[in-house]
Amino acid sequence: MKIKFKHIIVLITLLSFSLIVYGFSLDEDQASSAQKYIGLGTVGLFLVAMPLFLYKESKRKDMKDYMLTKDNIKKMRDKEVKNTENQ
Repeated sequence: MKIKFKHIIVLITLLSFSLIVYGFSLDEDQASSAQKYIGLGTVGLFLVAMPLFLYKESKRKDMKDYMLTKDNIKKMRDKEVKNTENQ
């Protein structure tokens, strides 16, 4: 069985959300452990799952297409003029 990269990301995301929900569901008597669960869920979500997702999605992209060079700015302006003419 081959586990894909996106399945790992979904698993980490679900685990992080479940930790956050579990932390909020604990009583006030266990406030310190509740904060730990909420913190672990947040760290898992923003420092593990999000960078893995961004790496997976940007792997095949060419970063030169997203840089603000003179050529790209000119292309954006040309597209904007064409879109306003159609309206």
